[in-house]
Amino acid sequence: MATDWLGSLVSINCGEALGVYQGEVSSVDQSSQTISLRQPFHNGVRCPVPEVTFSAMDIKELKILDIRNGGSGSVGGPSQGGMANSYSTGHKPGGGGRGPVSSNPVAVPLKAEPRSLEGLTSPQQCSKSYGERHLEAPGQMKGFRRRHNSWSSSSRGPNQSTPKKNGLKNGIGAGQMKIKDDECFGDGMDEGLDTDFDFEGNLALFDKAAVFSQIDTSERRGNGTRSRGTPSDRTPSRYRHDENILEAKPVVYRQISVPQSGGKEYCTDSGLVVPSVSYELHRRLLFMAERLGLSLERRLEMTGVCASQMALTLLGGPNRLTPKNVHQRPTVVLLCGPHVQGAQGVSCGRHLANHEVEVVLFLPNFVKMLESITNELALFGKTGSKQVSSVKDLPDGPVDLVINCLDCHENAFLRDQPWYRVAADWANQNRAPVLSIDPPVSGQEQAVEAKWSLSLGLPLPLAESAGRIYLCDIGLPRQVFQEVGITYHSPFGCKFVIPLHPA
Repeated sequence: MATDWLGSLVSINCGEALGVYQGEVSSVDQSSQTISLRQPFHNGVRCPVPEVTFSAMDIKELKILDIRNGGSGSVGGPSQGGMANSYSTGHKPGGGGRGPVSSNPVAVPLKAEPRSLEGLTSPQQCSKSYGERHLEAPGQMKGFRRRHNSWSSSSRGPNQSTPKKNGLKNGIGAGQMKIKDDECFGDGMDEGLDTDFDFEGNLALFDKAAVFSQIDTSERRGNGTRSRGTPSDRTPSRYRHDENILEAKPVVYRQISVPQSGGKEYCTDSGLVVPSVSYELHRRLLFMAERLGLSLERRLEMTGVCASQMALTLLGGPNRLTPKNVHQRPTVVLLCGPHVQGAQGVSCGRHLANHEVEVVLFLPNFVKMLESITNELALFGKTGSKQVSSVKDLPDGPVDLVINCLDCHENAFLRDQPWYRVAADWANQNRAPVLSIDPPVSGQEQAVEAKWSLSLGLPLPLAESAGRIYLCDIGLPRQVFQEVGITYHSPFGCKFVIPLHPA
């Protein structure tokens, strides 16, 4: 029985580790349970050795592709489509049994048509479109039923091949080969796809004017609030990048009204109008804040925080104050007087010193000082910064910033004091930019010309020498403004210090 299989073409599946071998049976040994293949192919590639022997333990499945010896159970030869008939034994070699025909044969080069690795055709070479096949054989039969096969040209591996379409093979003509291809790979689509779709003709069937007219008529009958017209009747709206498209109501830019105008008006970057107030109204506002619980100490702390934040920004902010730039720490000189404005300057100097700024505080010696100044000086001394009482002890060279807190709202005679004149002369000769905190209202020119001025709560009508005006939020609740007759809506937004521009 073993000799009946000699010369037959078989396919041996040895599992995922060893792969699939195909070739001609050269010998079968029943005693040792082995089978040998001549001119073997391993996964579709010719093996470098002329013969390979397999043990029955390694064989997972054995398929007979072609029986050459004419033994029992063999068929006449390859099928009409050029593919070899496939038999599956389901037994180990030497068992003598043959199983049913396999539905998925593996294509192996036949003995009458040997092919090398270079001769294997790729899926791109053997797959043609449906239209090309009709052009090649215009006279072929079109009445057959096309069948879709899951094993298509896109799912074939690179080591598998399909029958050649040109020429004769195994006695089968080219026309019959095309019929087989169409039955296997045909897509079943009609030939009507060759006609182009008329887009312009179908678009002309749509009467846009009539449709829009019908929509207008239906809206008028339903008392619709919207009016639609043809595209030519509509005017497109154009918006800027800072405009809100969904605007519910017009913006009110004058949200603050005061009973007594100070004579000047300012506006913020967003356009909100901020009127100035007189000094009397400003003093009543601060007195009402202390009465309602916002003490002087809280106000000094808030003013010091806002002023120091503005000063840090003027000094360069994160570009200047970095851990890698400790050798170039900015220097700030504070010129303070013996009053509440001087206490605000001392509070600002303490916060600047906490942010690694070299602060030099100038405050003349007085026999008796305000309690607020004494408390602020005690906290400032804990920072380790320098405090001087004479102008001679101030830096000789230029500094980064001078903060002026020499002036007072109530006492204008301080300008006649010698220490005031000497400190003002030093500030003007140093040529450093000057920031004035809460400057007073005065018809005279300022002794120290400032580049920036910081007002508290609401601005005062300052002179031109005050420089650019800034406004800081010192935490006054809305009820405090209502108590003095001011209609107030906060203009600060997300900031605590905002610039003001002349309206």
